[in-house]
Amino acid sequence: TSSGVFLLQMGWGDLGAFGEPSKETPNLDQMAAEGMLFLDFYTASPLCSPSRAALLTGRLPVRNGFYTTNEHARNAYTPQDIVGGIPDSELLLPELLKKAGYVNKIIGKWHLGHRPQFHPLKHGFDEWFGSPNCHFGPYDNRERPNIPVYRDWEMIGRYYEDFKIDLKTGEANLTQLYLQEALDFISKQQASQQPFFLYWAIDATHAPVYASKQFLGTSQRGLYGDAVREIDDSVGKILNHLQQLGISENTFVFFTSDNGAALISAPRQGGSNGPFLCGKQTTFEGGMREPAIAWWPGHIPAGGVSHQLGNVMDLFSTSLSLAGLQPPSDRQIDGIDLLPVILQGKLIDRPIFYYRGNELMAVRAGLYKAHYWTWSNSWEEHGKGIDFCPGQSVSGVTTHTQEEHTYLPLLFHLGRDPGEKFPLSFASEEYQRAVERISGLVQQHKATLVPGQPQLNVCDQAVMNWSPPGCEKLGKCLKAPESDPKKCSWPH
Repeated sequence: TSSGVFLLQMGWGDLGAFGEPSKETPNLDQMAAEGMLFLDFYTASPLCSPSRAALLTGRLPVRNGFYTTNEHARNAYTPQDIVGGIPDSELLLPELLKKAGYVNKIIGKWHLGHRPQFHPLKHGFDEWFGSPNCHFGPYDNRERPNIPVYRDWEMIGRYYEDFKIDLKTGEANLTQLYLQEALDFISKQQASQQPFFLYWAIDATHAPVYASKQFLGTSQRGLYGDAVREIDDSVGKILNHLQQLGISENTFVFFTSDNGAALISAPRQGGSNGPFLCGKQTTFEGGMREPAIAWWPGHIPAGGVSHQLGNVMDLFSTSLSLAGLQPPSDRQIDGIDLLPVILQGKLIDRPIFYYRGNELMAVRAGLYKAHYWTWSNSWEEHGKGIDFCPGQSVSGVTTHTQEEHTYLPLLFHLGRDPGEKFPLSFASEEYQRAVERISGLVQQHKATLVPGQPQLNVCDQAVMNWSPPGCEKLGKCLKAPESDPKKCSWPH
């Protein structure tokens, strides 16, 4: 069985199947109708890089090194000047799938470190078309270089130079390039009868949002909606392609997101987290509960809805299971195999851990969620207009100082109160029962936790994308400044 994982930055409330009012995602809605909708599916971090590291290793970011110990409970990712990346000691899903003869391709954003030792083809992927970082820019190539786009081992150009993104109109044809790459790769593997793993990690809905010409201005939701419509159209074309090639019944496809919609760019370039509190960067539900759809015609009963607590790390264990492989036994794997859930409708009891940097912020068990720390962002950042919870303020919950609740966690019942607005009374029997259970899970978790070497602590301008491999052929090598490693500063 081949596998496809579609990962992008989108909110829980961005799809028609999840109640988005403009109903502009007919293909994803059809995918949900033909497959299974996961309503309680989470990412492993409220930020992109750690979530992607978790998906590909099946391990929490605090274990695989994708976190920072600089300051407390800060989110961190892989900007151009980061020194760290995915450690060689981690085993990634494509490395393991190779053992079962899979051909693995990543299309889009890698985000697990851009220095040569972190290159995706050194970590199990056979092919890559995309970039190591986000499409931020344009840069002047003196203070900082524009981000390279790679084909396999070598760069083939840079964003804003060879791959245009018009920041005035939001026009870019990148999603079309990523779509074509996916269709060609699938055709090639089908022709050679190879099982494949396709990781389609596109970023059109990440600010600065972009869409290609035929989609610009077509959504009720502005440019963000245009990008969503183009992604929806692409997903439809990929699924249709699998059906036309006659391999849809041998291909397991999963659609989800790496973090909640970013509300800092709302409403012009922000998505929707539906009824949930706050967004990207926070460990409230809006930051970490994601849209998720499993599709596998002939195997997954159509129109299924699951309340299984799921996590992006489960895609690691589930994909190995589909390939007939066991997860590595020499390390703690946090992902679970979802096949019994998807194929037999089982429910597996497991907690969800909400980390921010090096701190366990909250834990969900069943319908209860306990917050051990609350924080949206600092007063200083908030004063600059950076708001991760715009239009949503819950007294004592969406705090601008880091508040510790270790002794009396804030407890919510997410069934009755999905928006985390009404903490349960500390004196109630319900509170005491739920907190006792969750505290046991936390003790168990912390007792066995061996944190990985933090990869997101050190920054150095000399390691930016000055001279990626292949730059000589293109005449695009830039001169790097002297190395000057510093502690990275993470405001959130």
